[in-house]
Order: sequence, then structure tokens, then C-alpha cells
Amino acid sequence: MRKLWIYIVIGFAISAVRGRAEDCSALAQLKLEETTITHTEVVKGTPATCRVSGVIRPTSDSEIRFEVWMPVTDWNGRFVGVGNGGFAGSIDHREMAAYAMRGYATAGSDAGHEAEGTDATWAYGHPEKVKDFGWRSVHVTRERSAQIVKAYYGKPETKAYFDSCSDGGREALMEAQRFPGDYDGILAGAPANQWSTLMAAGLATSQKLMVDPRAWIPPRKLPAIQRAVLAQCDALDGVKDGVVSDPANCHFNPDELLCKGADTSECLTRPQIASLKTIYAGPKNTVSEIIFPGMTMGDETGWRPWITGDSPGASAGAQFVLNDFRYVVTDDPTWNMLTANPEAMLTLSREKTAADLDSTDTNLGHFAAHGGKLILYHGWNDPAISPWSTVAYYNEVRKRIGAAKEDSFMRLYMIPGMEHCIGGPGASVFGQLGTDTTAGPKHGIFDALESWVERGVPNKEIIATKYSAEQKAEFTRPLCAYPKVAKYRGTGDTNDAANFACVEP
Repeated sequence: MRKLWIYIVIGFAISAVRGRAEDCSALAQLKLEETTITHTEVVKGTPATCRVSGVIRPTSDSEIRFEVWMPVTDWNGRFVGVGNGGFAGSIDHREMAAYAMRGYATAGSDAGHEAEGTDATWAYGHPEKVKDFGWRSVHVTRERSAQIVKAYYGKPETKAYFDSCSDGGREALMEAQRFPGDYDGILAGAPANQWSTLMAAGLATSQKLMVDPRAWIPPRKLPAIQRAVLAQCDALDGVKDGVVSDPANCHFNPDELLCKGADTSECLTRPQIASLKTIYAGPKNTVSEIIFPGMTMGDETGWRPWITGDSPGASAGAQFVLNDFRYVVTDDPTWNMLTANPEAMLTLSREKTAADLDSTDTNLGHFAAHGGKLILYHGWNDPAISPWSTVAYYNEVRKRIGAAKEDSFMRLYMIPGMEHCIGGPGASVFGQLGTDTTAGPKHGIFDALESWVERGVPNKEIIATKYSAEQKAEFTRPLCAYPKVAKYRGTGDTNDAANFACVEP
């Protein structure tokens, strides 16, 4: 009799899967506004997933490719939207797969064009595509996805979340500001939300490193800078672990590295020291006002791909600046980064792109009134976007709406030793972008957000993990809500987060 019941249960399960497969195929006939469903299929795996592909055309020059993935069985009733990085141009299948494996329905788009991360040629002569990239694609993808999820399951999701970083962090804040009803919980990492200003500041820094070749800092000198900083600031948290946990209290003076004799890899020339000070402080205009905040100390070797490059002008940051100004701001493919006036370009960048690309509005009252919860995070050693930019946005929101109200719907976590979105010398894996922690998924930042939305209280414990190249856990640290920092208690294994406490700096 027991075997009979097992066969009956298996039979029902097989029938359910077959039924869902048929329902998935039927979605090809779904009629949605300004949308064409191009493909549907059930992808076998753990779990089996209904995959829907389509194109949304809100304008005659729009071509927003999107996908929705829905677990065939064991859907947890929730939805997660994923965003983009760089200039977008592709769908983040890796993050979608991570959330689908955990039982979430999930969706993402290419933001309205196909391209590589630093490529902005798609924007040349296409203002509607700039709008799609800037704010429209994430919103319409959310709308269509909600309709597809409801059509497939016969009911809407119970809660909707968004999780992305970098340009995706900018998209996340755009959703909270412009479309506060789209998501119940938003996880925004390292947001490039001051896009127009960020690019102009990048121009000023790039010129500092390029116009005079003597001012460029070659990669071979970065380790010496980092060693000098760590010697002074590493132990501020009570542990020497190669990480500056509280950059605000690190006051290293670059003049200490001035070459006393021959120019070697262990010292800096006067022009290089001037460049280093600009990178730390942020570029200034003609009246000595900071255009955009600078980078923090402690992970200077991480600057190589983003800031210094292997030769002047060869960094990813310089490529973003060049392509943004050529194809988005000036519509001039011959625009020259070496001869452009940074202040004039700052004004032009804001005039031409801020309305569509900047997500700097501090009025999050509508999002809060909707019941939305927002968690911001940023790596203290991000070489792509200054972490001080996110701290400034957080403080401006807090000042505008008041500390008590802000505490009811917004948190900020600053991650010691993390570079851009993930990676770096610190513990940088903590449940963002679909990742897990060594303590399990329930100890990650996304699950803290979900708990906050659905139970009214964020998880108190968020564990970050530092993994080796072999993906072995090297050490863990607690994440502390800003402005608190993690400090060693004085006893116990320094590789264990349990021996650290979140304290006021």
C-alpha cells in the first residue's frame, strides 16, 4: 500500500510538471502592450524553469530584450528583478539562475540594446535608447514580468524585490524614486546614481594621469602605496588583516612616498604624488570645489584595471568616460578626452544626461509610503565609483526626511576591503547578487531585506565571507549598519565574525 501511495504522489508531481510545461508554451500567445513574446520553453534542471523571452518596444526606436524565468514547481511566491552593469547590453543570466534555484520568479533585460560593458556606440543618434537605458527598460520589464508571472501561476507574486549593483544600483534607485510602487524591497549596490557628474569627474582624473606622462602612476608602484597605507591604518580595528576597516580615520600622507634619490618602484615623483592626492581627494574645479569625491585608502593595487591602467588612458574608467562623452553627451565621435575642458563638460553632461541617467532625488517619501524598504551597500575600496558618493546620498536622504523616518525604511552598509560590487582583500560575499554566505543564505543581505519587508524587522546578523581563489572561506566578518564599524573584541579567532562587534567609529 505504501508503494502505491508513493506512485500516486509521483504521478501527481509528473502531471503537475506536464501541466506547467503546457502552461509555459501557452504564454507564447500572451498579448501584452508594446510587447512581442519571441520564445517560451521549459528548461530542465534544478529546478525546472519556464523561460519566457520577449521584446518591448515602448517607442519606435526601442528594442528592449527581456527574459522571465519561473520555477515550474516549488515557487516561493516571490519575484526578483535583476539589473545591469556598465553601459548594459546583456541580460544577467547568472543572477537570474541563482534566484530561480532558490524558488523565485525572476526577470531581467538588456536595457534596450546589445553591447559590451564599456560600449556606448548604441546611444549615438538614439535619444530614446538613452531613455530606455536610463530609466524606462527596468520599469517596463517589471510591468511585463508581473503580467507574465500572473498568467503562468494564475496569481500575482506576494512580494517583489530588486537586486543589482553599479549601473544596476543606479537603476535600483531610479525605481525607488520614479516608480515607487514597482518593488517592495530594493537592494542597491555601489550605485552610479550621479552618472552625469561621475563621468565628468572621471574626465578630470583621466586628464591628470594622461596629459603629463610623468604624472601617470604605473602599476608597479601601486603595491608600495598600499603597503605604506596598511602600515599606518590596517590595525585600526584591532586586527592586522590587510584591510582598512574605517577609511574615514585613515590619514596617510602621500608625501611620505616622495623619492629621495632615484625613481624606483618603491617611491613616487612629485607629479605622481600630485596625482595620488587627486585620486584620494577627488578632482576639483577652478575654485577648488570637489567635483566628485575621491577614492579611499588601503587597496591601491585594485586601482590598476579601473583608474591607472597598464598605460595612460588604458583603464576601464577612461574608456567609460571616452564613450560616454562621444556617444551620449556630445554626439561627436571625434571628441578628444585630452583637450576637453572638464568644467564645460560637467555642465554639458548635466544638461544633456542628468534628466535621464541621474537617480539622485532624495525624496523617497512615496517609496516609504508604499511600504518599501531600501538597503544600500558599497565597498569601501571601490575603484570604480567613490564610496563617499553613496554615503553622501544616504546622508542627504536622512537629512531630508529625518533620522526616525529614514530608519524605518532605509539602511546603508559599507563593506571594508570590498572593491566594485564584489571581490577585493576584504570579506565581500554577503548574499548580494544571488550569492550565499558561509553561514547559509538566511544570513545574507538579501534575506535581511526580505525579512524587513515581510516581518517588519531586518535580520540583525549579516555575515560577509572572504573566499580564496579556490573558493575556500578564509575569514568572515559581520556587516555593520553605517556608521558603525566592525571591531575585534580582543579574544578569539580573528578569522571568525563572532569575535567582532559593531561599534560606533
